[in-house]
Amino acid sequence: MKKVKLDISKSRTIHDLQQDFTNCYSFLKLEFYKPTEAGASVRLRERIPHSALLRSAGLKDNGYVEINDDMTVGDLEKKFFDQFGLSVQVSRNSGGIWLETTMTDNWSLQKQNDYGREIRQTPKKNISQQDELY
Repeated sequence: MKKVKLDISKSRTIHDLQQDFTNCYSFLKLEFYKPTEAGASVRLRERIPHSALLRSAGLKDNGYVEINDDMTVGDLEKKFFDQFGLSVQVSRNSGGIWLETTMTDNWSLQKQNDYGREIRQTPKKNISQQDELY
């Protein structure tokens, strides 16, 4: 089982942290959002540019996030918020598009990553090969 410490410090950029995470889980990515008011619609979230420093994303304190294959997406997102004040969302590569994992937050990071890999490696059927719809 893979265990990694992600360096969370005010002098690092969002892109630096995203790269570290993607090096561990190549079919997942982290997006950072400005913190919203309690009760605000999730749809109104504003994504923070990749070039921004973690300090400008609302980072409270420097530290490390320990992640491992068995950690759930929900636990990771909660840890970022509770420990550092950072609002993050994990997305999974799903055949070339990035989907937020909100419906599967209870899946482990490894399961999410494996599922993204499976989707990517499954050959697409062309229309003539698909089962008839009628």
